[in-house]
Amino acid sequence: MKPENAINKAAACARPIRAGGLFGLIFVATLLLGACSALPDKPVRAALYDFGPGPLGPLPETRQAPLAPLALADISTPGGVLDNQAVLYRLAYADAQQLRPYSQARWSMPPAQLVRQRLRETLSRNRAVFNAGEGPALNRSVNQGVLPRMLQLQLEEFSHLFDAPARSTGLIRLRATLVEIQPSGEKLLAQRNFTVQRTAPSNDAPGGVRALTAATDAAIEEIATWLQQVP
Repeated sequence: MKPENAINKAAACARPIRAGGLFGLIFVATLLLGACSALPDKPVRAALYDFGPGPLGPLPETRQAPLAPLALADISTPGGVLDNQAVLYRLAYADAQQLRPYSQARWSMPPAQLVRQRLRETLSRNRAVFNAGEGPALNRSVNQGVLPRMLQLQLEEFSHLFDAPARSTGLIRLRATLVEIQPSGEKLLAQRNFTVQRTAPSNDAPGGVRALTAATDAAIEEIATWLQQVP
């Protein structure tokens, strides 16, 4: 409430008071201003984070032939703990088994979706990437009549890990499975676990977000290299 509004309201209330009019007016105005200052502040909106825009410069030219097309499945998560938008951290020095959410930080979408989006952006630099199960006819048309291999991922860990109060890292752990789609079902081609940590520049939510972004980008580069090595 503005001070001038408080005075006006106080004056209206004080008209019936004949004795000590000025002091009564000041007293009522003080009560009204005090009531306004006692009102709770508006809740602070949580900061919203993603992995950033990615590389902004032109892609390097290469003379290598494009790699074989790839189908990318949705990334699964165990137990549903990563199915929300919370930015999670662990205090390994106190209770490593407990995941805690930052109260004023949120991802723009669940981590598995952010990781998948970043992975697709990276793999698409030198190969066609499809959503698993979409457009089988189109998939066959770009792969000489054969469905492309499918990459399946499980996001097992995605947290800001504190080894000590003043030392922390961003930790991501993924299980990658590459399969070939055949009439009889899926044929396992290769499987590998990827665990990457990157030092956090600060021991708070923004530092954890930057560390997890760096760890995710590094893990994706490892996955891209691994895919090229699978015969």
